[in-house]
Amino acid sequence: MSQPGAPSVRARLSSWRLPLVADWGPRVLSGVVAAGAGAVLLLASLLTPSVTGLATHTQLGLADCTFLAWTGHPCPMCGATTTFALLAHFRLIDGLLNQPFAALLFALTCGIVAIGVAEVVDPRGRWGRMAGWFERYEVVTGVGFLAVMAASWIYKLAIVAVPT
Repeated sequence: MSQPGAPSVRARLSSWRLPLVADWGPRVLSGVVAAGAGAVLLLASLLTPSVTGLATHTQLGLADCTFLAWTGHPCPMCGATTTFALLAHFRLIDGLLNQPFAALLFALTCGIVAIGVAEVVDPRGRWGRMAGWFERYEVVTGVGFLAVMAASWIYKLAIVAVPT
């Protein structure tokens, strides 16, 4: 039963239309971004984390770390793929201890998937708000990322025993 003065079901259905293609643009873009980040997480879950904390990426057919081979020391991102694999297998402490900066990147990747899916389901301009926040705090964010990356590299240098 409809209330007096309310449009009938037939009137509501006859006025329904598919949203304009422009209305779907943010959803499609969000879906593509979520799928890309989700593919990274899926791939990480398919890898077996290296017990050495390094070289998990070689399972993907990639070469050993050139920086490590040339200098005998791990590069700033050594262990990142291993950390992603550890975290994808829910070994949270092991992942955090292996490469802290990569653990931060993993968390950001999970956040990108979550925001992308949320924007597909219910677009509310989350990407724009995030971009606005990063724009306001870009220097602090950039310096913060570099500081965490540098601290993680120093940590990795301290814990990796490379045979000579």
